[in-house]
Amino acid sequence: MPGLKFRVLLDTDKQEEIFRDVHISDTDNFESFFKAILNAFEFKGSEIGSFYVSNDDWDKGHEINLLDMSYDDDAIDDPANVMKDATIKNFIEEPDQKFILVYDFMRMWIFLIELIGYDKNEPAVPAVILSVGKAPLEDSKDSMDENLFLEYQDHDHQEQNDDDDDDDDDFTDGYGDDDLNGLNEYEY
Repeated sequence: MPGLKFRVLLDTDKQEEIFRDVHISDTDNFESFFKAILNAFEFKGSEIGSFYVSNDDWDKGHEINLLDMSYDDDAIDDPANVMKDATIKNFIEEPDQKFILVYDFMRMWIFLIELIGYDKNEPAVPAVILSVGKAPLEDSKDSMDENLFLEYQDHDHQEQNDDDDDDDDDFTDGYGDDDLNGLNEYEY
């Protein structure tokens, strides 16, 4: 089974399906697959991402990072956890194997990936064999919901004003500011 066909669905707020079918060799690594997916959707690829081995319920399993995130003894991780060291065929456990790709952890672009077929022909380089839907621009998704940020700022500002107007003690220990007069915090 040298050639693998994957359907890569971009999870968006749009009401239309946006997906690409990618044909790739089973001996390619996940770094090559990562670049093929981002190119298929015309993303720049300047951000980091991670693949996750998944199941039929789209649960995240073993993580395969773009960069080596291991520390000291973690480097002996088996199976591989870095894209350039992880060969695709080593992670195919089901005939319809699923992966999740999270790209740009600030914008959280999520790609749902499913193995949809095998091909006896091994492609020299990964190729898009079907393209459905117009992909959004990579920077069209806010990295932080602006309305949520403004709401947080307004709420925080309101709390500060409430604190300034409130003459009551914040604590219910029975002590007031007058009880602290003459206290020297450096004397024991």
